[in-house]
Amino acid sequence: MIKKIKSKDLKPGMHVIIPSSWLNHPFAKGRFNIRSEDQIKKIIESGFDEVKIDTDQEIVIAAIEPQVSGYKEIAPPSKWNPATLVPPVLREAIHDKHLAAEKKASVVYESSVELMGRLLEDPKAENIGAAKECISDIVDMVLSQDDTSYHLLRITSHDFYTYTHSVNVGVFSILLAKSLFRGNDAHNMHELGAGFFLHDLGKVQIEAAIINKPGKLTDDEMKQMKAHPYQGYKLLRETKQLSEECGIIALQHHEREDGTGYPRGLRGNEIHNYGRICCIADVYDALTAERSYKAKLSSFEALNMMKNQMLHFFPKSMFEKFVLLFTDSQPKCL
Repeated sequence: MIKKIKSKDLKPGMHVIIPSSWLNHPFAKGRFNIRSEDQIKKIIESGFDEVKIDTDQEIVIAAIEPQVSGYKEIAPPSKWNPATLVPPVLREAIHDKHLAAEKKASVVYESSVELMGRLLEDPKAENIGAAKECISDIVDMVLSQDDTSYHLLRITSHDFYTYTHSVNVGVFSILLAKSLFRGNDAHNMHELGAGFFLHDLGKVQIEAAIINKPGKLTDDEMKQMKAHPYQGYKLLRETKQLSEECGIIALQHHEREDGTGYPRGLRGNEIHNYGRICCIADVYDALTAERSYKAKLSSFEALNMMKNQMLHFFPKSMFEKFVLLFTDSQPKCL
């Protein structure tokens, strides 16, 4: 049944119908199931006092009720296949030469989050392959369109769910790799982009109760959590989607320069630059995310903390390149 309600009365799980073209709102499409309180906030901030909902398409999202840290289990109303996995609006926006950069960035971001949400619901081989193909288009856009990249960097969500975190880290990492490897053809940027977006794929093999736990993990729970880099590597290998770049990033994105990372406790040059890039982006996104037990840090606060308290985790020169991404320079300077 289609009914009209006040936007302030929206709840996660409701299937909302936005009364406007997607060009006039920040979402990838005009009708979708609400998966977070942040989406409701965006609807209200976009000036929609009332919207329609389709009560026949509501879903239950139990895990969203406690606003906890880490991975949010996505309710699986259906399984996906390569033909339906990628939101059509994502490719449309990427290839639309007339779409304003700021709007393109918004649509690409929102629909990329939707893509990653679907993939984590059903990470089978053909879906991972379809996601990697689309991520290649995103990489090409980031490499060739500095103005869109400029806006993309600044609209990332502060929800720390695996699918939003995957997109945030993917965007930050591609931009850092672009800065570091500019003019160097020795790097497969398509596979790098896939590795960055899929770096946390192994979390689908970890119990949701552990990933969602708002308090300190027990030693046994931490042991399981620290297995997710290898689980991601293993899943990519088993689905025959494991390139060298994806394998390095999946395994090394929690390694630290001082040897205190995991799963192998690698130190210094034992860590590949691809793993280092993803580690910096991963830490930054974790610091700027809203958690149940801490407020999010601003970009400046997070970068300042990384500089003053965590610089032994990263190569200094690489971190300095990362900081430059967030300066108030013009898009052409990215």
